[in-house]
Amino acid sequence: MAPADRKEAKAAPPKLSDVKDLIDEGTFEQILEMDDDDDCDFSRGIVYGFFDQAKSTFTNIKTALDKKDLHELSQLGHFLKGSSATLGLIHVRDGCEKIQHFGNGLEENGSGKLADDVALKNIEKTLKEVEVEYAKVEKFLRRFYGEEVKDEPEVKEPEAKAAPKSDAKEEKPLTDSEKAAEKKADKEPEKTAEPSKNHVAEEKPKADAELKK
Repeated sequence: MAPADRKEAKAAPPKLSDVKDLIDEGTFEQILEMDDDDDCDFSRGIVYGFFDQAKSTFTNIKTALDKKDLHELSQLGHFLKGSSATLGLIHVRDGCEKIQHFGNGLEENGSGKLADDVALKNIEKTLKEVEVEYAKVEKFLRRFYGEEVKDEPEVKEPEAKAAPKSDAKEEKPLTDSEKAAEKKADKEPEKTAEPSKNHVAEEKPKADAELKK
């Protein structure tokens, strides 16, 4: 049995072949060939430098979007396209190329003309897509170079609370006969009670007797 204090062996780094849809393996291998046999410091420096460069460029693109500066947006897209292409980051490269074309007022494939407002909307949408793809390759490459990167937990939407039940009883609708009776009662005036004849007859002799006294 292994000693209790022995640390668990680290998981093997992921392979480039696992992310063929994200990173062009042949292109990235050319970067790795520049490393010494003992370490990967050279390629690591290039990759981590790209991380800083990409995040800075994303910020600059958002600033240029606020200013509606299409020329600057085209330049920034072209710049990041070249950096990502050097590392073989397929989707990041392709997305940045689209931003470059949109900034020049062209369709995403570089043909046709676009109105400025349409081009700006397309750049805003494409930037969000590029940031998603960039996050995927950054996570992979950090793990590739031995970093422990945890997967972010999925954020669940809160369940809608049921409306509290009311204690009040629901009033049942009146029937036709009940409505008619209620209507009739509203129309009839209240009758004042009249004194009975017998009562008046009894009171009269008493009054005469009082007068005789």
